[in-house]
Amino acid sequence: MTDAIRFEKDSDNIVTLTMDMPNQSANTMNADFRSAILSVADRIEAEKDSIAGVIFASAKKTFFAGGDLNELIQVKKENATEFFAMVEKIKAPLRKIETLGIPTVAAINGAALGGGFEIALSCHHRIAVNQPNIKLGLPEVTLGLLPGGGGVARMVRILGLEAAFPYLLEGKQINPEVALKAGLIDALADHADDLISKAKAWIKENPTSKQAWDVKGYKLPGGAPSHPAVAQKLAIVPSILRQKSKGCYPAPEKIMAAAVEGAQVDFDTACRIESRYFTELTTSQVAKNMIGTFWFQLNEIKAGGSRPKDIEKYTTKKVGILGAGMMGAGIAYATASRGIDVILKDVSMEAAEKGKAYSEGLLKKKVSRKRMTEEKKTEILSLIKPTDSAEDLSGCDLIIEAVFEDRDLKAKVTQEAEPFMAEGGVFASNTSTLPITGLATASKEAEKFIGLHFFSPVEKMPLVEIIKGAATSDETLAKAFDFVLQINKTPIVVNDSRGFFTSRTFATYVNEGISLLAEGVNPNIIENAALQSGMPVGPLAVQDEVSLSLSQKVTLQTRKDLEAEGKSLPISAAETLTTRMIKEFKREGKAAGAGFYDYPKSGKKQLWPGLVDHFSDPSVDIPFNDVKERLLFIQSLETLRCYEENVLMSVRDANIGSIFGLGFAPWSGGAIQYVNQYGVRNFYQRATELAERYGERFTPPKILETQAEQNEAFK
Repeated sequence: MTDAIRFEKDSDNIVTLTMDMPNQSANTMNADFRSAILSVADRIEAEKDSIAGVIFASAKKTFFAGGDLNELIQVKKENATEFFAMVEKIKAPLRKIETLGIPTVAAINGAALGGGFEIALSCHHRIAVNQPNIKLGLPEVTLGLLPGGGGVARMVRILGLEAAFPYLLEGKQINPEVALKAGLIDALADHADDLISKAKAWIKENPTSKQAWDVKGYKLPGGAPSHPAVAQKLAIVPSILRQKSKGCYPAPEKIMAAAVEGAQVDFDTACRIESRYFTELTTSQVAKNMIGTFWFQLNEIKAGGSRPKDIEKYTTKKVGILGAGMMGAGIAYATASRGIDVILKDVSMEAAEKGKAYSEGLLKKKVSRKRMTEEKKTEILSLIKPTDSAEDLSGCDLIIEAVFEDRDLKAKVTQEAEPFMAEGGVFASNTSTLPITGLATASKEAEKFIGLHFFSPVEKMPLVEIIKGAATSDETLAKAFDFVLQINKTPIVVNDSRGFFTSRTFATYVNEGISLLAEGVNPNIIENAALQSGMPVGPLAVQDEVSLSLSQKVTLQTRKDLEAEGKSLPISAAETLTTRMIKEFKREGKAAGAGFYDYPKSGKKQLWPGLVDHFSDPSVDIPFNDVKERLLFIQSLETLRCYEENVLMSVRDANIGSIFGLGFAPWSGGAIQYVNQYGVRNFYQRATELAERYGERFTPPKILETQAEQNEAFK
């Protein structure tokens, strides 16, 4: 038998199938698996009279990782028929084993996600090692796919439509204890040896076994789609899905269709329906965008793709944070949550204590939701030491300055704290716009100075933008990179410039929204166009969150800095409108209680009616698609300029940074992948058209022109 699946029969005639794909750290549904499972199923069928039961086990640390994404991303529309046949071919042996009448058990020793969990679902009994870090589920939707190995058909038959939807439509992942309560596994084991013992014991107690849906008289849990109560709920699900996806994500809609259609037919037909929808999604551009970015490029980053090579991995032990405001408090929480000592310093003990209380509030919430024990909460809080004394920073191997965006203040706290930093330590500034090279002039050792740009709220936002100053050493960059991974955040690395990558590009999105308003476009159209293009929040709503007055200060500071360099920054229509909002209408943003939106004490925020009265022009007729594309194109063009200027050094950092930092339409795979999937030549032509129609800011940069001439994607 092939090494991919070892076939071992014991003295009780129980066969253990140990999955062990050669030359890889995890089991996947690749060519080796496909060949092996076909052979195994044929052998079990031939020897079924002398087999008491079958156990699916794994020789890897995890049970099974799922489909082979290297293969899936390459499937093209012209290969659809061939691919559909291959999917059906993978399902057939699992279905054969499932229907032989021999009891089958999944012995889940580690993570079983996607195809791995589908293998487990094909077994009559499922046992998992009871470890909270083990994840079970069907996350395919997060990559623009659906579970194509029988997962949709089986989940619906095990749980019923309504209960299955969170796992199918949201890709919900759970640990073994939760899975047991949900009815997705049947028993827990204390360790790997106990797992096999329990599996064999169950087989001996159940000499013949069938799936519930293969027994005459089976009824779908919760009722079939035709049941009045179920039909009533199903009638509104598509509109809820559309409200969430805005039509940008086909996977949830196809999953629902496969689930509902499959629930109305026999199991084998349901599986074929599932395969057809799976094929449709696999060959779609959205799935390719999401797999390419959220799997391959994200994994490249986490594997250190942007980290200097040949520098030993570093573990940060003690972090000093200067400034206990919302940002500093958030960084303290993220750091202490990963078991690292934190010194949280502010000008007064009261302010520092308030910063620590922020972490306490977040942890209390976790305890109340039973996502953390009281003991763990106490342990994390004990790692945060609030102080008003710089001397307490002694021995910190990383100090992060998180004070206001003021050069003089940042210089002052840098010089106050730096003498206490451990030898070989790193000093970082959490700035969103100020060039790192300039801030580093306050440091005695500019080579140890770097930018760590966190995003608010820190506990929710996954990205950290690492900014290299002109003097920043590779060793400093490596240590900063390792720290970001250590606190479970995603690092991107950029070179120094005003606004770096994320703040520069973010500003274009917000300004374009305000520019559209200044041109007379109805604000509802602007915000809806943003949402329908895939952005999580409209530009006017985002500007309110940031505050109009803060953006105005940044613009004025930028103009002042540029003038000092002998350059100029013209006053834009967006800036003029913002000034009117602040001075004439006294509307500075959400924190001030009034901005582009009204914020009633009770009820949802609503666009301020005055926007229509003062700025909208009914005679303006800009096509809705132009509004949508202006909001996306302006960000992609700025991203390309950053890439051209070597602010960005890789396409992967551009894509991941744009999605995780800016919320750039995730369906597209990121700001540069949006260009690729649009077609580089088509994108260039469309940008030229937008420039002619709406202004030179849409003029394609040289790098895009060159790529369009060659008609090559950015890689």
